[in-house]
Amino acid sequence: MPEFSASTVRIQAPDDAVSLPVREPVDLDAWSTDAARLRVGPGADGRLIEALATELREAAADSRGRGPVTALSYVPEPRLGELARVELSALVADATYPTVTVDLLHRYLATPTDISFRPPEAERRTLAVGPAVRVRHAYVQDADRDGTGAVMETCAYGICPDEKWGLVLLTSWRALAHTDALCALTDSLARTLTVTSHS
Repeated sequence: MPEFSASTVRIQAPDDAVSLPVREPVDLDAWSTDAARLRVGPGADGRLIEALATELREAAADSRGRGPVTALSYVPEPRLGELARVELSALVADATYPTVTVDLLHRYLATPTDISFRPPEAERRTLAVGPAVRVRHAYVQDADRDGTGAVMETCAYGICPDEKWGLVLLTSWRALAHTDALCALTDSLARTLTVTSHS
């Protein structure tokens, strides 16, 4: 079976997404300004470009800290900034978990935490790249002493292309009015995943 390093994973980014430089050694200030100008389009207000550049720079720095394979900032309306973040990460088998299974990914993604807003909702799916589990979850972030904080929702796919490694596709957002659309976006992104082995 191929190891993850001997495989190429691809995902088809939506038109309204900005690919974040999570692995490339780039100057985030210069990159974010160029990316914002490109996303906003010609003749845009300089303040809008500057505001979006700040968001994109922060998004790239935030995603870099988690080391995903790919990260996207979903920006369908540039004046409103980032609507959602999409990250694709790899989980590689090790001595503790020598085999990656859908059951393992289910436990990893669907175990409630002390900041869970409600119990996770999980269901099995089958994708072209392999068996998967889809998990919706909501968390309370940055809660104060009264337990009041911002609710962040996520829709994740734990996917098993291979027994030696798995993929986690995670979309996260705070714009709760867009939950259905962003879950549908995650579903469509999961269907575009392809894995090519080089062994």
